[in-house]
Amino acid sequence: MKLSDLCEIRTNFGDVDFWLQRKGSNDTVGTPTKEFNPENIGIKVIRTDILVPDYLYYVLMYHQRAGYFSNISKGTLNLKNIRVEDIKSIRLSVG
Repeated sequence: MKLSDLCEIRTNFGDVDFWLQRKGSNDTVGTPTKEFNPENIGIKVIRTDILVPDYLYYVLMYHQRAGYFSNISKGTLNLKNIRVEDIKSIRLSVG
C-alpha cells in the first residue's frame, strides 16, 4: 500500500496533521514539522481507521534520520529537494 492510499499529500496545504520539509541540506530535507510553510509538503491522514497520524509522524522522522529522504532527493549537496510524488509513492506495510 502506498502512502497516497491513506493520506492527502500536497504543498501549500494548511489543514494537515504535519508537514515534511521539502527543501534543505542532506541533514534537513524531509524533516517532519508541525509548523506551516507553504513550500513544505503537507500530509493529512484520511484513513485514520488504518493509520494514526502521530504514528506516521514518528515513522517519517525515523526515515529522515536514517537518511531515506536524502537518498531520494535531487539537487546539490547544499540544497536538496524532495517531490510530492516521492512522498506519495512511499510504500507502507499495513496489517
